Amino acid sequence: MDSKVKKALNTYTSTELMVVRASQELANSEIVFVGIGLPNLACVLARETHAPNLFMIYESGAIGTTPERLPISIGDPCLVTGSLSIVSQADIFQTYLQSGRIEVGFLGGAQIDRWGNINTTVIGDYENPSIRLPGSGGACEIAAHSRKLLIVMKMSAKTFVDRCDYITSPGHKYYPNKDSEPRSRSEFNLPGPGPTKVVTDLGVLEFIDGEMTLTEIYPNVTAEDVKSSVSWDLCVAAELRTTPSPSEETLKKLRLEVDPDRLYLN
Repeated sequence: MDSKVKKALNTYTSTELMVVRASQELANSEIVFVGIGLPNLACVLARETHAPNLFMIYESGAIGTTPERLPISIGDPCLVTGSLSIVSQADIFQTYLQSGRIEVGFLGGAQIDRWGNINTTVIGDYENPSIRLPGSGGACEIAAHSRKLLIVMKMSAKTFVDRCDYITSPGHKYYPNKDSEPRSRSEFNLPGPGPTKVVTDLGVLEFIDGEMTLTEIYPNVTAEDVKSSVSWDLCVAAELRTTPSPSEETLKKLRLEVDPDRLYLN
C-alpha cells in the first residue's frame, strides 16, 4: 500500500469512529428499522463487513432492501430495486413494528436527556418554540416497540440535556411535569425495553437503572471531556473501556465503498 494512503487511513475522524462503533452493535441476520443519516451508514457498513445478512427495513415501505449505493432518503429509488417487498406505511408500522418484529431500531435527535428520552419536535416552549423541528415521524413507535434501541448522536451540552424541552420518543423514565419525580415507562405499558446504548463522537453510554452512564471512551478522550459535553452530572462506570481504533480495511470500506461521495461523512 502507498505510504501516503496508509498514513491517511491511520487517521480517522470522530464521526467515522462513531459510525464504525455503531455498526458493531448490529449482528448478522438481525431485523433493523433503518433511519437515514448516520444510522443508515452504520447499517450499510455492518452488512459490508461482519453482518452480510442484516435484514433492513425502511419507513417508506421497503422490506429486505439491498441498495447498490447509499440511499439519500427513505424514498430513494435504490431501496426498491432488489428489495423483497414494498408495502404501505400502515403495513410497516402495524405488521412489522407494532407487532414486535423489529429487533433493532436506530434513532437520533435534537435533544436527549439522562433517561434516554428524545426530542425531535420543538426547542423551547411548545406553544411558542424558538425552533420547530420535523417531529416524530416513526420515531415514537420505534422507541416504544423495538427490542433493542440504539441512539446515534454527537455530544454537546445543548443536545445532551437534563430534561428535554419536549419528549417525542420515550426513554426509560420521564417527567410528567416540571415539579414531578421521574416515572418509569413500565407504568405506561410500553412493550419495548427502552434505549440500549447511545453511540456518540466521544464514547458509548449505556443505561444502568434507566440512567445514561458512560461505559466506553474513544482514544485520546477522557471522562472529563465527555462529562463537560452534557448538562447534568453524568454517571461514569467504575471501569471505563477504550474503543479500539478502526482497522485500515474497515476505513477503506467506509470511505471508498459505503460513502465514496461523503454524503454523511462530511
